Amino acid sequence: MLTTNRASKTAMYIVQIIVAFLIVFPLFFAVISSLRPLNDIYKYVSPVTLYTFLPINTTFDAYVALFTERNFGKVLYNTFYVSIMTVLFGIGFGSMAAFAFAKFQFKGKALLFGLVLLTFMIPFEVIAIPLYGLVKVFGWIDTYYGLIVPAVANGLVIFLYRQFFLDLPDSLIESARMDGASWWKIYTAVVMPLCKPVTISAGLMLFISQWESFMWPLIATRSKEYKVIQVAMSDFTTEHATLWNEMYAVSVIAVIIPILLLLPLQRYFIQGVTNTGIKE
Repeated sequence: MLTTNRASKTAMYIVQIIVAFLIVFPLFFAVISSLRPLNDIYKYVSPVTLYTFLPINTTFDAYVALFTERNFGKVLYNTFYVSIMTVLFGIGFGSMAAFAFAKFQFKGKALLFGLVLLTFMIPFEVIAIPLYGLVKVFGWIDTYYGLIVPAVANGLVIFLYRQFFLDLPDSLIESARMDGASWWKIYTAVVMPLCKPVTISAGLMLFISQWESFMWPLIATRSKEYKVIQVAMSDFTTEHATLWNEMYAVSVIAVIIPILLLLPLQRYFIQGVTNTGIKE
């Protein structure tokens, strides 16, 4: 019996190591390739040798070129600005809408919430053209507004907050009302301080969604002034050549930043997704 358990654990560890390798290897190869000169990117790919995985002539020219020749600092600023603004406004409006769905009684509440659930089940491609027409009417094409506002109302964020608010004891809110607190005071001073795990989960989802967004920024922007990181990656494929080392460098930056945010907050992220709140 002991031998069987040990064998099963060993097999499980082997499977986990293989899966981890398959996940990490593409990022590792991208990091190594970004440190190679352009002419060496695929020079040692075939046959596979030690030099396939270790750069011979290590150089940071690709990263330097991004900021000195490609105006990548502006691209990073745009991506951070759009992502952070989406997080701030998305959490604000999403949590307020969820609070209303959870604790207020009004006609059509079930129907409206059903429509909210429907919003994150519809593929974006279905609404891309109507959304473009609406944004164009407002004059938001090629502006920060056009990149941020359509992503603020997120049905999944509203759903997560609503599930948390439903589990908040009504007695907590009733006590605050008896003490003379307004609904706004209850929301800001009583309810939201209890929502740390959900807020972190929702914030990370909004941030990563915007950080990785490609189709809508491609549609909604026309100039380099508002270009974000996923769209900027297409600049490294020119008519005559592909700047592979710089493309790998951009890919590394695009992947590393969300990882650096997610790793220290993963405990809250998992807790916010799996738990629905406190019980009375």
